Amino acid sequence: MLACSKNYLLHDKYLSLSFSSESCLLSLVDCAKSCIYMKFPNFSFSLFVSSVLSFLFGSREEVPMAERKRVVVVGGGVGGSLVAKNLESHADVTLIDPKEYYEVPYAQMRCIVEPSMAERSVLKHSEYLKTAHIVQSAAESVSGSEVVTESGERVPFDFLVITTGTTYSGPSTKAERVKLYEADKEKIVAADHVLVIGGGPVGVELVGEIVVDFPDKKVTLVHSGKRLLEFLGTKVSDKTLKWLQSKKNVEVILNDRIALEGLTGPEYVTKNGTHIKADAHFVCIGKRVGSSWLQSSDLSQLIDEEGRLKVDANMRLEGQSNIFAVGDIANTKV
Repeated sequence: MLACSKNYLLHDKYLSLSFSSESCLLSLVDCAKSCIYMKFPNFSFSLFVSSVLSFLFGSREEVPMAERKRVVVVGGGVGGSLVAKNLESHADVTLIDPKEYYEVPYAQMRCIVEPSMAERSVLKHSEYLKTAHIVQSAAESVSGSEVVTESGERVPFDFLVITTGTTYSGPSTKAERVKLYEADKEKIVAADHVLVIGGGPVGVELVGEIVVDFPDKKVTLVHSGKRLLEFLGTKVSDKTLKWLQSKKNVEVILNDRIALEGLTGPEYVTKNGTHIKADAHFVCIGKRVGSSWLQSSDLSQLIDEEGRLKVDANMRLEGQSNIFAVGDIANTKV
Protein backbone atom coordinates (compact mmCIF):
# COMPACT_ATOMS: atom_id res chain seq x y z
CA MET A 1 0.00 0.00 0.00
CA LEU A 2 1.03 3.58 -0.41
CA ALA A 3 2.71 6.16 1.47
CA CYS A 4 1.94 5.68 5.08
CA SER A 5 3.91 2.47 5.34
CA LYS A 6 4.63 3.18 9.00
CA ASN A 7 0.89 3.18 9.61
CA TYR A 8 0.65 -0.29 8.16
CA LEU A 9 3.35 -1.51 10.50
CA LEU A 10 1.10 -0.29 13.28
CA HIS A 11 -1.93 -1.94 11.69
CA ASP A 12 -0.12 -5.27 11.67
CA LYS A 13 1.00 -4.84 15.26
CA TYR A 14 -2.50 -4.04 16.47
CA LEU A 15 -4.67 -6.18 14.31
CA SER A 16 -2.60 -9.35 14.58
CA LEU A 17 -3.88 -9.39 18.16
CA SER A 18 -7.46 -9.49 16.82
CA PHE A 19 -8.28 -7.05 19.60
CA SER A 20 -9.26 -9.66 22.12
CA SER A 21 -10.65 -7.99 25.22
CA GLU A 22 -7.61 -9.04 27.27
CA SER A 23 -4.92 -7.84 24.90
CA CYS A 24 -6.45 -4.80 23.22
CA LEU A 25 -5.23 -1.71 25.04
CA LEU A 26 -2.45 -3.61 26.73
CA SER A 27 -1.03 -4.03 23.24
CA LEU A 28 -0.63 -0.27 23.10
CA VAL A 29 2.02 -0.55 25.77
CA ASP A 30 3.91 -3.04 23.60
CA CYS A 31 3.67 -0.59 20.70
CA ALA A 32 4.86 2.43 22.66
CA LYS A 33 8.54 2.26 21.76
CA SER A 34 7.74 1.86 18.09
CA CYS A 35 5.26 4.72 18.23
CA ILE A 36 7.74 7.04 19.92
CA TYR A 37 10.29 6.22 17.22
CA MET A 38 7.66 6.87 14.57
CA LYS A 39 6.81 10.21 16.21
CA PHE A 40 3.31 9.38 17.43
CA PRO A 41 3.49 11.49 20.61
CA ASN A 42 0.04 10.56 21.96
CA PHE A 43 1.48 7.19 22.94
CA SER A 44 4.64 8.44 24.61
CA PHE A 45 2.89 11.26 26.47
CA SER A 46 0.06 8.95 27.57
CA LEU A 47 2.52 6.44 28.91
CA PHE A 48 4.43 9.21 30.64
CA VAL A 49 1.31 10.56 32.36
CA SER A 50 0.28 7.02 33.31
CA SER A 51 3.72 6.44 34.84
CA VAL A 52 3.63 9.70 36.80
CA LEU A 53 0.19 8.96 38.25
CA SER A 54 1.07 5.33 38.97
CA PHE A 55 4.09 6.57 40.90
CA LEU A 56 1.91 8.97 42.87
CA PHE A 57 -0.50 6.15 43.72
CA GLY A 58 2.25 3.80 44.86
CA SER A 59 4.18 0.96 43.26
CA ARG A 60 1.83 -1.88 44.17
CA GLU A 61 0.47 -3.76 41.18
CA GLU A 62 -3.09 -3.33 42.39
CA VAL A 63 -4.36 -0.80 44.92
CA PRO A 64 -7.35 -1.72 47.15
CA MET A 65 -10.50 0.04 45.99
CA ALA A 66 -10.95 1.90 49.27
CA GLU A 67 -7.50 3.51 48.91
CA ARG A 68 -7.79 4.50 45.28
CA LYS A 69 -7.68 8.07 44.05
CA ARG A 70 -10.39 9.20 41.65
CA VAL A 71 -9.00 9.73 38.16
CA VAL A 72 -11.28 11.13 35.47
CA VAL A 73 -10.14 10.79 31.86
CA VAL A 74 -11.98 12.93 29.30
CA GLY A 75 -11.71 11.58 25.77
CA GLY A 76 -11.63 7.98 24.55
CA GLY A 77 -9.13 8.21 21.72
CA VAL A 78 -5.57 6.91 21.72
CA GLY A 79 -4.37 8.94 24.70
CA GLY A 80 -7.43 8.63 26.89
CA SER A 81 -7.95 4.92 26.32
CA LEU A 82 -4.33 4.16 27.10
CA VAL A 83 -4.31 6.21 30.30
CA ALA A 84 -7.60 4.69 31.48
CA LYS A 85 -6.45 1.14 30.80
CA ASN A 86 -3.05 1.60 32.43
CA LEU A 87 -4.48 3.19 35.58
CA GLU A 88 -7.63 1.18 36.27
CA SER A 89 -5.80 -1.21 38.61
CA HIS A 90 -4.21 1.71 40.49
CA ALA A 91 -7.08 4.18 40.73
CA ASP A 92 -10.83 4.62 40.64
CA VAL A 93 -10.95 5.54 36.95
CA THR A 94 -13.84 7.11 35.05
CA LEU A 95 -13.63 7.50 31.28
CA ILE A 96 -15.87 10.18 29.74
CA ASP A 97 -16.41 9.89 25.99
CA PRO A 98 -19.35 10.70 23.67
CA LYS A 99 -18.89 7.42 21.84
CA GLU A 100 -18.99 3.89 23.18
CA TYR A 101 -15.80 2.73 21.49
CA TYR A 102 -12.09 3.18 20.94
CA GLU A 103 -10.88 3.13 17.34
CA VAL A 104 -7.38 2.57 16.00
CA PRO A 105 -6.90 5.80 14.01
CA TYR A 106 -4.24 4.33 11.75
CA ALA A 107 -6.73 1.80 10.40
CA GLN A 108 -9.47 4.26 9.43
CA MET A 109 -8.58 4.75 5.77
CA ARG A 110 -8.19 1.01 5.30
CA CYS A 111 -11.65 0.49 6.81
CA ILE A 112 -13.17 2.70 4.11
CA VAL A 113 -12.19 0.24 1.40
CA GLU A 114 -12.35 -2.85 3.65
CA PRO A 115 -15.14 -2.26 6.20
CA SER A 116 -14.75 -5.72 7.73
CA MET A 117 -11.50 -4.52 9.29
CA ALA A 118 -13.55 -2.23 11.53
CA GLU A 119 -14.80 -5.28 13.41
CA ARG A 120 -11.27 -5.53 14.80
CA SER A 121 -10.09 -1.91 14.83
CA VAL A 122 -13.21 -0.54 16.56
CA LEU A 123 -13.59 -1.84 20.12
CA LYS A 124 -16.16 -0.92 22.75
CA HIS A 125 -14.66 0.68 25.85
CA SER A 126 -16.47 -1.90 27.94
CA GLU A 127 -14.54 -4.70 26.23
CA TYR A 128 -11.06 -3.62 27.30
CA LEU A 129 -11.77 -1.69 30.51
CA LYS A 130 -12.43 -4.13 33.36
CA THR A 131 -12.99 -1.92 36.41
CA ALA A 132 -13.13 1.63 35.08
CA HIS A 133 -16.45 3.45 34.96
CA ILE A 134 -17.62 4.61 31.54
CA VAL A 135 -19.76 7.71 31.05
CA GLN A 136 -20.97 7.95 27.47
CA SER A 137 -21.43 11.67 27.05
CA ALA A 138 -19.47 14.67 25.89
CA ALA A 139 -17.86 16.77 28.60
CA GLU A 140 -19.36 20.24 29.00
CA SER A 141 -17.04 21.95 31.48
CA VAL A 142 -14.69 21.62 34.42
CA SER A 143 -15.93 23.20 37.62
CA GLY A 144 -13.74 23.02 40.70
CA SER A 145 -12.90 19.35 41.16
CA GLU A 146 -15.74 18.06 38.97
CA VAL A 147 -16.28 17.42 35.28
CA VAL A 148 -19.79 18.34 34.14
CA THR A 149 -21.13 16.33 31.19
CA GLU A 150 -23.68 17.25 28.55
CA SER A 151 -25.94 14.55 29.99
CA GLY A 152 -26.00 16.42 33.31
CA GLU A 153 -23.67 14.23 35.36
CA ARG A 154 -21.12 15.76 37.69
CA VAL A 155 -18.08 13.50 37.99
CA PRO A 156 -15.69 14.35 40.87
CA PHE A 157 -11.96 13.80 40.55
CA ASP A 158 -8.71 13.88 42.50
CA PHE A 159 -6.80 13.84 39.22
CA LEU A 160 -8.03 14.84 35.77
CA VAL A 161 -6.52 13.84 32.41
CA ILE A 162 -7.85 15.77 29.40
CA THR A 163 -7.41 13.99 26.07
CA THR A 164 -10.17 15.44 23.88
CA GLY A 165 -7.82 15.92 20.94
CA THR A 166 -9.67 17.31 17.93
CA THR A 167 -13.38 17.86 17.39
CA TYR A 168 -15.50 14.76 16.82
CA SER A 169 -18.93 14.55 15.20
CA GLY A 170 -19.08 10.93 14.08
CA PRO A 171 -21.16 7.92 15.14
CA SER A 172 -21.54 7.16 18.83
CA THR A 173 -21.88 3.37 18.55
CA LYS A 174 -19.70 0.69 17.01
CA ALA A 175 -22.55 -0.56 14.84
CA GLU A 176 -23.09 2.93 13.41
CA ARG A 177 -19.34 3.31 12.78
CA VAL A 178 -19.18 0.06 10.82
CA LYS A 179 -22.24 1.05 8.78
CA LEU A 180 -20.60 4.35 7.90
CA TYR A 181 -17.55 2.53 6.56
CA GLU A 182 -19.81 0.26 4.54
CA ALA A 183 -21.57 3.30 3.08
CA ASP A 184 -18.24 4.91 2.19
CA LYS A 185 -17.14 1.80 0.35
CA GLU A 186 -20.44 1.62 -1.53
CA LYS A 187 -19.90 5.24 -2.56
CA ILE A 188 -16.48 4.38 -3.99
CA VAL A 189 -17.72 1.23 -5.72
CA ALA A 190 -20.51 3.17 -7.43
CA ALA A 191 -18.23 5.98 -8.58
CA ASP A 192 -16.11 6.23 -11.72
CA HIS A 193 -14.28 9.30 -10.43
CA VAL A 194 -13.49 10.07 -6.77
CA LEU A 195 -12.38 13.49 -5.54
CA VAL A 196 -10.23 13.67 -2.38
CA ILE A 197 -9.77 17.10 -0.79
CA GLY A 198 -6.67 17.47 1.36
CA GLY A 199 -3.13 16.20 0.83
CA GLY A 200 -2.11 15.50 4.38
CA PRO A 201 -1.61 11.97 5.76
CA VAL A 202 -5.33 11.13 5.73
CA GLY A 203 -6.00 12.30 2.17
CA VAL A 204 -2.83 10.75 0.79
CA GLU A 205 -3.49 7.41 2.46
CA LEU A 206 -7.11 7.35 1.29
CA VAL A 207 -6.00 7.92 -2.31
CA GLY A 208 -3.49 5.10 -1.90
CA GLU A 209 -6.12 2.74 -0.53
CA ILE A 210 -8.51 3.51 -3.40
CA VAL A 211 -5.81 3.16 -6.05
CA VAL A 212 -4.65 -0.19 -4.71
CA ASP A 213 -8.08 -1.74 -4.19
CA PHE A 214 -9.85 -0.06 -7.12
CA PRO A 215 -7.15 0.53 -9.74
CA ASP A 216 -9.70 1.35 -12.45
CA LYS A 217 -11.20 4.28 -10.54
CA LYS A 218 -10.09 7.77 -11.50
CA VAL A 219 -8.96 9.71 -8.43
CA THR A 220 -8.22 13.43 -8.17
CA LEU A 221 -6.42 14.79 -5.12
CA VAL A 222 -6.65 18.55 -4.50
CA HIS A 223 -4.30 20.08 -1.94
CA SER A 224 -3.90 23.73 -0.99
CA GLY A 225 -0.22 23.42 -0.11
CA LYS A 226 2.88 23.45 -2.27
CA ARG A 227 3.60 19.81 -1.55
CA LEU A 228 1.93 16.75 -0.05
CA LEU A 229 2.53 15.69 3.55
CA GLU A 230 3.97 19.08 4.44
CA PHE A 231 4.67 18.14 8.06
CA LEU A 232 7.29 15.66 6.78
CA GLY A 233 10.47 16.31 4.81
CA THR A 234 10.59 17.15 1.12
CA LYS A 235 11.99 13.72 0.23
CA VAL A 236 8.85 12.06 1.57
CA SER A 237 6.64 14.55 -0.27
CA ASP A 238 8.51 14.06 -3.54
CA LYS A 239 8.45 10.27 -3.28
CA THR A 240 4.73 10.27 -2.46
CA LEU A 241 3.90 12.56 -5.38
CA LYS A 242 6.01 10.46 -7.74
CA TRP A 243 4.23 7.28 -6.62
CA LEU A 244 0.80 8.82 -7.10
CA GLN A 245 1.65 10.27 -10.49
CA SER A 246 2.91 6.87 -11.62
CA LYS A 247 -0.67 5.59 -11.43
CA LYS A 248 -2.55 6.03 -14.69
CA ASN A 249 -5.81 7.18 -13.11
CA VAL A 250 -4.51 9.60 -10.47
CA GLU A 251 -4.32 13.37 -10.82
CA VAL A 252 -2.73 15.55 -8.14
CA ILE A 253 -3.53 19.27 -8.04
CA LEU A 254 -1.34 21.36 -5.72
CA ASN A 255 -1.55 25.02 -4.68
CA ASP A 256 -5.31 25.02 -5.14
CA ARG A 257 -8.39 24.48 -3.03
CA ILE A 258 -12.10 23.74 -3.19
CA ALA A 259 -14.57 25.69 -1.06
CA LEU A 260 -16.25 23.34 1.41
CA GLU A 261 -19.46 25.30 1.84
CA GLY A 262 -22.36 23.67 0.01
CA LEU A 263 -20.15 20.90 -1.34
CA THR A 264 -22.49 18.54 -3.20
CA GLY A 265 -21.12 17.69 -6.64
CA PRO A 266 -20.90 16.23 -9.16
CA GLU A 267 -19.47 19.51 -10.52
CA TYR A 268 -16.61 21.03 -8.52
CA VAL A 269 -14.61 24.16 -9.28
CA THR A 270 -11.29 24.97 -7.60
CA LYS A 271 -10.26 28.44 -6.50
CA ASN A 272 -7.96 28.65 -9.52
CA GLY A 273 -10.79 27.76 -11.87
CA THR A 274 -10.16 24.08 -12.55
CA HIS A 275 -13.39 22.18 -13.23
CA ILE A 276 -13.67 18.66 -11.86
CA LYS A 277 -16.56 16.28 -12.42
CA ALA A 278 -16.60 13.51 -9.84
CA ASP A 279 -19.21 11.02 -8.64
CA ALA A 280 -18.05 11.07 -5.01
CA HIS A 281 -15.87 13.18 -2.76
CA PHE A 282 -14.10 12.82 0.58
CA VAL A 283 -12.97 15.79 2.68
CA CYS A 284 -9.67 15.00 4.42
CA ILE A 285 -8.58 18.27 5.99
CA GLY A 286 -7.44 18.97 9.54
CA LYS A 287 -9.93 19.28 12.39
CA ARG A 288 -10.15 21.91 15.08
CA VAL A 289 -8.63 21.30 18.50
CA GLY A 290 -11.30 19.88 20.82
CA SER A 291 -11.12 22.52 23.54
CA SER A 292 -14.31 24.52 22.97
CA TRP A 293 -15.97 22.76 25.93
CA LEU A 294 -13.34 24.35 28.19
CA GLN A 295 -13.90 27.94 27.03
CA SER A 296 -16.36 28.73 29.83
CA SER A 297 -14.73 26.50 32.45
CA ASP A 298 -12.29 27.14 35.28
CA LEU A 299 -9.46 26.25 32.87
CA SER A 300 -10.28 28.74 30.12
CA GLN A 301 -7.29 30.95 30.96
CA LEU A 302 -4.95 28.05 30.16
CA ILE A 303 -6.05 27.76 26.50
CA ASP A 304 -3.51 29.28 24.10
CA GLU A 305 -4.15 31.09 20.83
CA GLU A 306 -4.32 27.79 18.93
CA GLY A 307 -6.92 26.37 21.30
CA ARG A 308 -4.47 24.05 23.05
CA LEU A 309 -3.92 23.69 26.77
CA LYS A 310 -0.70 25.07 28.22
CA VAL A 311 1.27 22.30 29.89
CA ASP A 312 4.56 22.06 31.75
CA ALA A 313 7.35 19.53 31.27
CA ASN A 314 5.33 16.94 33.20
CA MET A 315 2.23 17.35 30.98
CA ARG A 316 0.40 19.08 33.82
CA LEU A 317 -1.59 22.20 33.08
CA GLU A 318 0.39 25.27 34.06
CA GLY A 319 -0.23 26.05 37.72
CA GLN A 320 -2.28 22.86 38.25
CA SER A 321 -0.86 20.01 40.31
CA ASN A 322 -3.55 17.45 39.54
CA ILE A 323 -4.71 18.14 35.98
CA PHE A 324 -2.91 16.74 32.93
CA ALA A 325 -3.40 17.05 29.18
CA VAL A 326 -2.34 14.54 26.54
CA GLY A 327 -2.34 14.50 22.76
CA ASP A 328 -3.44 17.14 20.27
CA ILE A 329 -5.05 19.27 22.96
CA ALA A 330 -1.71 19.85 24.74
CA ASN A 331 0.57 22.61 23.45
CA THR A 332 3.63 20.38 23.40
CA LYS A 333 6.13 20.87 20.61
CA VAL A 334 7.34 17.57 19.13
